[in-house]
Amino acid sequence: MVAQINRLISKLKKNLALVLGGCLVFFPLVCRAEPSLLTDDESEALLYHIVEPIFKAANISFDENHLHLLDDMSLNAFVADENHLFVNAGTIISADNVNEVSGILAHEAGHIAGGHIMRQKLKINDLQKLSAVSLIAAGAAAIASQNANAAIAIALGSQGSLLNSMIAYQLTEERSADESAVKYLKMTGQSPIGLYHFMKTIQKENRLSGVKETPYFRTHPMSAEREAFFEKSARLNGGQVSSPYDKDFKFVQAKLSAFLLAPERVKQKYPLSSQTDEAKYAHAILFLRQKNFKLALEKIGLLIAKYPNNPYFEQLKGQILFENGQPAKALESATKSLKMNPKLNESLLLYAQSILEMPNHQANLQKAIDALNKLQILRENGLAWELLSKAYYEKGKTADSYYALARYNLFIGNIDATKKQIEKALNANPSKALELKLSDLKNLPELQEDEK
Repeated sequence: MVAQINRLISKLKKNLALVLGGCLVFFPLVCRAEPSLLTDDESEALLYHIVEPIFKAANISFDENHLHLLDDMSLNAFVADENHLFVNAGTIISADNVNEVSGILAHEAGHIAGGHIMRQKLKINDLQKLSAVSLIAAGAAAIASQNANAAIAIALGSQGSLLNSMIAYQLTEERSADESAVKYLKMTGQSPIGLYHFMKTIQKENRLSGVKETPYFRTHPMSAEREAFFEKSARLNGGQVSSPYDKDFKFVQAKLSAFLLAPERVKQKYPLSSQTDEAKYAHAILFLRQKNFKLALEKIGLLIAKYPNNPYFEQLKGQILFENGQPAKALESATKSLKMNPKLNESLLLYAQSILEMPNHQANLQKAIDALNKLQILRENGLAWELLSKAYYEKGKTADSYYALARYNLFIGNIDATKKQIEKALNANPSKALELKLSDLKNLPELQEDEK
């Protein structure tokens, strides 16, 4: 009996999470449970250029470090607390141009400006209370009748009521976000036609995947309804479809496709016979994945010759050289990339990695340490903490090495290991400055008693 009730509760939680779990925009019913974060300077820079004027029009503050790319092929984007914006890689790969992505991000800006995140949290909290009451009633029915089916009937009946309530609530928010998106696009001189075309893409994806939209089990208005709204808005509002970032978009789209899709799909999307710039970019990455370093260097070399001021091409060349066991040449490319843009996270990481992989690298240890510390200021990176620990240890700074290892373990969520490394650092004669850092780290809320 207890086991049956527990399975029921688990099922309820799973279904509620599916509907309420943050898939706020498109294709909500096929979101992966826990997609991983991607880090890519080029993709993040493009998204920032697209979203910055939209958030400004919506009068929303925005931190570029709150922009996140997800390794998820479904068509989706969503927002979270503190204006964190998440965009699935599949959304960029499937979009036709910047205008479509602008429309999607304008929709998300509508959720933030409308205060939907906080209101949804309050709504979910109310629903969770109601859900708890229904589960208690289900348990009581099971005990009284000695029949687990009675509990299941009560709980599932309550669940349907809860889902209906939440779906109706989200429908209102989605319509509001759509209206706001059109307004922000108009304020920034952009056409809503991209959202219309993206709705068509979603309908096609739905048909291919066998997903059939129904008025009941969905968290968004019907795509046909949204299509009509965006088509009418495009006719009435006008606006530009082209963008100064369209070429950058093609490169990012090729990059994500080449890194994330199966090789055969990459070759279908970018045939090896194609001589477009974005195809050469995709081919360079595809050859890198296949460990054909010679052809990868040839392809990226053609792009560097044509675009000598593009830091991302030098960055990729450095990655190819590094993976081919040539850290000295990789360091040259990383250095060139950083001269073009000194704030590139991946180039800073490549710079430090290349130094640490070179023989007799002790003379340049401080340069690697400086690069890794700069990277942590720009955006914290787990691998960088690992490398810092190694570099500090080689430099004879044992306490600093333990501190970096503590930060690495905190980054990956290993609280026990974090505490142990802090104690080791404190016992290794740290400097006064490091002692203060260790004290701050030790007093972080997540390092206090878990139950508290």
